[in-house]
Amino acid sequence: MATTVRMKDKYNREVVPRLQEQFNYTNLMQVPKISKIVINRGLGEASQNAKALDGSIAEVARIAGQKPVVTRAKKAIAGFKLRAGVPVGVTVTLRARRMYEFLDRLVSVALPRIRDFRGVSPKAFDGRGNYTLGLREQLIFPEIEYDSVDKIRGMDITICTTAKTDEEGRALLAALGMPFRK
Repeated sequence: MATTVRMKDKYNREVVPRLQEQFNYTNLMQVPKISKIVINRGLGEASQNAKALDGSIAEVARIAGQKPVVTRAKKAIAGFKLRAGVPVGVTVTLRARRMYEFLDRLVSVALPRIRDFRGVSPKAFDGRGNYTLGLREQLIFPEIEYDSVDKIRGMDITICTTAKTDEEGRALLAALGMPFRK
């Protein structure tokens, strides 16, 4: 695997020096980096419709480039007609090379394809520098063909960083090209 990933290259060449100067880091290891990206899709109708689960597994696998894991209900909830152990969603965790490739596709291809896109919310940080982005539809990814989609479903994308504060996490993602709303 001698080929370089464009986003990781940008991180090493441009982002590290910029963040080191901005936050006065004395050591390279203090500079925040992205540790993983988690893509999660909850499927409320999966308990009644097994086909929805299969379709979601295929879609998330195409988007992420990695097979997702089926998440199951931990407890039975009668109000939601849910039993323990029933599939309720799919999730995939991306690290290293696939993580950078996905982030590159998300920032440069998928997000600009959203209708009336003005930028992502700068307030969706969790207090520890991690960012969660909710998408309403899977069609913004070029890997998904419109004709093969049975129902429009959203997903949550969580970008986990080693940043200590939201300010550091926001600076890291902005430097990597995340289009935050002004």
